[in-house]
Formats: sequence, C-alpha cells, structure tokens
Amino acid sequence: MARNTPASSMDRADAPQAEPPFALWIEGGHGPVIHAVSDAAAAAGVQVGARLADMRAICPALRTAPADPAGDARTLARLALWARRFCPWTAVDASGPGPAGLVMDITGTAHLWGGEGAMLRAMQAQLAAVGYGSRPAIAATWGAAWALSRFGAARAMARDDTALHPLPVAALRLPGDAVLLLRRLGLKTVGDLAAMPRVALARRFARTEAAANPLIRLDQATGRLAEPISPSTPPARFRREARLAEPVLDPTHHLPGLCAALCEDLAAAAQGARRLRLTVWRSDGEMRWISAGAASPTRDPDHMVFLFRDRLERIDPGFGIDLIELAAPQTESLAPAQRHLAGEADDASDLSRLIDRLAARFGPGRLMQPEPRDSHIPERSMAEAPATAAPPQPRDAAPAPRDRPARMLDPAEEVRVLYAVPEGPPAQFLWRGRPARVARWQGPERIAPEWWIDRPGTRLRDYYKVEDSGGRRLWLYREGLIGDGRGGAPRWFVHGVFA
Repeated sequence: MARNTPASSMDRADAPQAEPPFALWIEGGHGPVIHAVSDAAAAAGVQVGARLADMRAICPALRTAPADPAGDARTLARLALWARRFCPWTAVDASGPGPAGLVMDITGTAHLWGGEGAMLRAMQAQLAAVGYGSRPAIAATWGAAWALSRFGAARAMARDDTALHPLPVAALRLPGDAVLLLRRLGLKTVGDLAAMPRVALARRFARTEAAANPLIRLDQATGRLAEPISPSTPPARFRREARLAEPVLDPTHHLPGLCAALCEDLAAAAQGARRLRLTVWRSDGEMRWISAGAASPTRDPDHMVFLFRDRLERIDPGFGIDLIELAAPQTESLAPAQRHLAGEADDASDLSRLIDRLAARFGPGRLMQPEPRDSHIPERSMAEAPATAAPPQPRDAAPAPRDRPARMLDPAEEVRVLYAVPEGPPAQFLWRGRPARVARWQGPERIAPEWWIDRPGTRLRDYYKVEDSGGRRLWLYREGLIGDGRGGAPRWFVHGVFA
C-alpha cells in the first residue's frame, strides 16, 4: 500500500487555503523556483519547478513563503513511525519523482480494521485529524500502489495488473525525460507499454539506469521484480517507570530514583535529555503528565529533579497514583566530559543551569533567545525562540551586519518630519510626541525589498544612524523615494535605538 502524503507546509490544515493563491519556493540555480502550490495557485497557472519571477508575472496576486524541505523530510519520517499503528512495515517512499510519501506492507493486518476499504478510510480520517491530506491506495506491489495513489481514483484498490493500463506512463515512477521519450514513441499509457514486445524494450533501454528504465519499472509494478520494503529503525526510547504496591498521593519521593535510573540509560547511549516528561497513572484509570525542558543536554539526576520541583504540585493525584513513568522524548548526543584539572566549573554548564532555573521560575515562554533567519530585511533577519528550545539546524552562516542597534522596535514607529532637507535624514522630526533635532548622522545604507517574497510595489529603504541634540542614537529609515512610482511621499520611521 502507498500513501501520497507529502507532509509539506502546503498540506497542513493551517496553511493558506483556496484564496489567495499561495506557493512555497526554494533556491534554484538561477534564482528561486516554485516548490509546491495550492489549488488556487495551480488553477491560476503557477507550476512547480518554474521560476518564481515568471510565476509572479503570470499571477501578480501570488503569495509566497520559503519552503523547508529538510523540515518536511523530518516530519515525513515521524509520520512513517506514526503509521505503524496500522502495520509494522512502514517507510518513507521517495522512489519516484515528485514529493515523497509513505509506503506500507499491510499483509495480514487489514482484517484488524474491518477490511482494506475500512483501513483506507481510517488512515485518511486519522491523517486529516492531525492536519494532513492524503491519497491512499492499495495494490499488490509497491510500484502499483505508488501509481494508483498519484494517478488513480481516490482510495483506489487494484485487484490485478489491468488496473494500471489506463494510467499514463509517468505512473511507473519514470523521470521526465524518459516519459517524454516514450510519448514520442507513441507509448502514452502503461497499457501501451505492456503491449510492446519485451525484447524490443530490453534492447532499446539496455544501457539505461534502473530508475529510468521503463521495462524494469513495469516489472516492479506488475510483480515480476521484487521490491521489498526496508522500514527505518525507530529512535531509541529512554523511559523508566515505578510500579507502586499501594497508591500514593505524592510522587516526589520516587522521582530521584527514576532520574538516576534514566541517567544511567542515557549515559550508556552517550545521550543527554533535552525534554523530560513525567506521567502518572491514577487508581481511577486517569492519566496526568507534566513536562520540562533543558537549555542543553543533561543527564544529571539532581538537575532533573530540580526541573520538576515547582511543577509536581500541578499533578492532581485523585484517589492515588499506581504507576509513575519518567521519559526523555527528546535527546541529543552528549559525550562524556572530563573536568578541569584544577576543579573549575564548566562555564557553559553553569549558563545552561541558570537558563533552566529562570525558565522554571518564570515559565519557558517568558525566556527567549534570538534565532537568525535567512533574510537581509532587519525585522526578518532575527526571530525569537524559547531559550530551552532545541538549537537550529547547522547551516552556512551569513556574515552578520555591523552596527545594528541593540534594541529593535517591532513594529517600526513612524515619525513626523518637521524640517526636511534634500539629502540625508530630516533635520528635525517629532517622535513619541517629542521634537528631536539631528546633530550628527551617517548613511545611507540602502536595503532593497525581497522581491521574491514581498508584494509588488514594496518600497526600498534608506537607513541612517542619527544622533539628536540630547545624545540619543537612533536608527532611522526612509521608506521609498520621491518619484519612484510606488506611492506618495516617502515616510520616515525609527527602527531601533543604539545603546
């Protein structure tokens, strides 16, 4: 069975819907190219693989956002593990062109769901419940199921090879150049290809690699060539539990032992916990849980106990607790560290513990850290993330701009110009109800809009570093130029304050 579940941002339930047209883009060899499109964008003529600039010319109302292929791949890998509730053999299916999906071997499991049709409906409903659309299909082989999920009817089920004959040759997981060649030869459907003599096909594509060989792909779809599924290994689970002989009302006394046992498991695997979850099962059958996060990987039992110290009172024990479980659902590599010869403390560890203490006292959502973004627009170049969140994925670091203000205003605050000059910033302006006279200034630094993201007509900015007569140093910018044809008179904004 195959399931076409791309798991990209476009398939989320909270993604922009039919209006307005929306697309995701990635960097290409000659600029950004379209990666995925919504139904409204496809209806407007936006095509996957086309240049973003060309598609903007075709559809000026197109809204875009950068795609995250690496994040989509991680999500799809998690979905492959999630799908094991239906059968034990599941894997990510990237065997053909286009977005990846899921492939599952449901041999001997369909009857547990009331039959194949009921199983397909259950899969589609449960994926929709977590926010994903899907096109599941069932066939005897991996290749046939792939073809039906992308080119067949909804919830298609193939009983024999003839179900593939009306489908186009692209349904055999062939690349675009191979599909084009077959069409030029007059072979437009799988049935046309199956009717050809095998000797002629083998001779014509003898030197073609397997992924682009129509005869090999046809044999895989019809079952002549075996194509077994290799499921991925699920990540290691770190959990310890305490089964109690009698119900208790307070799990505090059992927590140190659970933390020590969990840290032994983490040390054996050279891992450290970034996220912890304490779950209790009550005698009335109810379950309660609390979670805690660490700013850096840890396997210190005392530190784990501290993370839960002020959270245990949130657990309602009911009539008593029978089972306590401590798990580390998110871990990172943590190699054994040797202490300094003089016995000094590790400064990095002290900082992480301080962050954890502050987050435990004020809440993880109150303590934030800056996270860089790939953008030269000042308000887009940095985002806020919880200090206890996992670090961003490694990437090529862009050079950090110099002389940026320590405090950025979000949003930028418009100023009223009292006395303008032909060149440079205004000589006098009104900000926050108080007049300011410019004593010194430096600039401009011109920042152009990101044309592949911003709407048409977005104006460029000229930034100036100014110092008023009172000694305040501000980051001032002018939005637009006189006569640029993109609006009225330019406007001025304060975007930051220097220390």
